[in-house]
Amino acid sequence: MIRRIALISEHASPAATLGGVDCGGQNVYVAQLAQHLARRGVAVDVFTRRDAGDQPEVQRWAPGVRIVHASAGPATAICKEALLPYMDEFARFAIDFATDEGVVYDIVHANFWMSGLVALAMRQTLGIPVVITFHALGRVRRQHQGDADRFPPCRGRLEEMIVDEADGIVAECPEDAGDLLRLYGADTRRIRIIPCGVDRDRFHPIANANARRAIGLTTGGPCLLQLGRMVARKGVDDVIRATALVRHDYGIPARLLVVGGDTEDPNREPTPEIERLRQVARGADVADAVTFVGRRGGDALRFYYSAADVFITLPWYEPFGMTPLESMACGTPVVGARVGGLKFTIRDGETGFLVPPKNPVAAAERITELCTQPQLRASFAAEGLRDVRERFTWDDVTSSMLAFYEEARARANETVVSCGQPVASELSEDLSA
Repeated sequence: MIRRIALISEHASPAATLGGVDCGGQNVYVAQLAQHLARRGVAVDVFTRRDAGDQPEVQRWAPGVRIVHASAGPATAICKEALLPYMDEFARFAIDFATDEGVVYDIVHANFWMSGLVALAMRQTLGIPVVITFHALGRVRRQHQGDADRFPPCRGRLEEMIVDEADGIVAECPEDAGDLLRLYGADTRRIRIIPCGVDRDRFHPIANANARRAIGLTTGGPCLLQLGRMVARKGVDDVIRATALVRHDYGIPARLLVVGGDTEDPNREPTPEIERLRQVARGADVADAVTFVGRRGGDALRFYYSAADVFITLPWYEPFGMTPLESMACGTPVVGARVGGLKFTIRDGETGFLVPPKNPVAAAERITELCTQPQLRASFAAEGLRDVRERFTWDDVTSSMLAFYEEARARANETVVSCGQPVASELSEDLSA
């Protein structure tokens, strides 16, 4: 029986405010999984990097869940692309913490590839079976971002090592599993497809008029919503251009709310990315129809989802994508790019529409259909709500995860595992190259 688990999430703390460059779906995943495991009686320690001087080493964050802030590098915010040199220190901290406290973990569940390195180091020293959720794969990212990818070139090789050595690999959707097999030669017997869930206590339908009042939206006409991290691959440019086509080509007075970013007040503290997107809006002649809301806390998000008539998400690629599920849980249909996890979560023509990525023309057509056909919109909303409640609950995710942990433990007990060189040596070689 699984009694105690270490979750490793080097850059994504469950306590972080969402919407920034490095704060998104992984934070939600770790937070929800930790809390739901704890509700099943499992003690959970979440190891994340200390990124502020006032963070305590151990924070009792939720019943049965502790956040352990690992000293690894300077106690300040560092972009995740620059964190690899600190993973040796992170691993030593985690090993020393478990040893000093006399804690015995049944499983260490790594989240993201650098956390996988920490988990393998813990297994070498403490003998703990390792499960990993990658959340994104470096070789997929390189295919889409090319030279704009700022992660070190060794990422793909280190990911391949983790794939070879992990006792279990969680794929969040079928395409994720396919990428692991095709690009990394993963053993299909060690992969399980376990999707993310939706917090139904937080995300649920609110009457559209009430939601609009709650967020101060007083203008009429269709409300479109883009919500998430403000990074280029999320395709916010294409959402803005699609909004321009809806207004200018189809004559629909739609407004677009853009929620997210590293600031709560984009007017007083605009970030470079928001300034760039404002320029896109000016170039498309919709500057007066696009509102940059800024970062908002989790409890406020359901009001934005419920205030919208259509939620739009047009990433170039997306390993899973939680925001479409959150939108459907609030009764708002989705127009999404036909990529990655969105092909799994959005049933095209039933709970929303899928369009080719980087194609604002196709997106505008589908947005217009939903804006002009209230019965279709209501049908999609009802089906989406039903789908979320039947296919994407955290209770089901937690049950599947616990069963997979048991499989990984049994596999680790049956197999004599050799990790080759210590992880510290692997990193030292890569950093000196």
